[in-house]
Amino acid sequence: MFRLKSGTWVLVADGEKALIMENRGSAAEPRLSVRRKETQVNPPDREQATDRPGRMPDGPSVHRSAVDETDWHELEKERFASDLAELLYKQAHHGAFDGIVLVAGPQILGQIREKLHPEVVDRVIAEVPKVLTNHTTDEIERLVLDSLNEQEQ
Repeated sequence: MFRLKSGTWVLVADGEKALIMENRGSAAEPRLSVRRKETQVNPPDREQATDRPGRMPDGPSVHRSAVDETDWHELEKERFASDLAELLYKQAHHGAFDGIVLVAGPQILGQIREKLHPEVVDRVIAEVPKVLTNHTTDEIERLVLDSLNEQEQ
């Protein structure tokens, strides 16, 4: 049963920002409040790339093939997921939370999940594969509770 006991954390993240919220209400009447906000400046890839894609020789011939350019924007999203996982580990290690619900889009959720330390994994109550970072606290609370109720059924 996925109940948001008092003190349960809810991480709401996308590739560039995250909210760490805590249930300050009860399991029967949760009330989420923001504990911490994390943001990352991550401009579009076109603003981060400096050159056109490179080319490599195709062996002894004069032909050259294009090389894919690094997607700096996507790389920064992965780095942000790694930073969040590290932050959660430090907080879990210091006993800041007993349970946490992870809320993020499927891709970011997967990136966070693969970086989580076992100490945090043991505290994950549920995962909600939705992007809710641009919603109000009240909307996040309602949508997370709806998702948890759907998962119970």
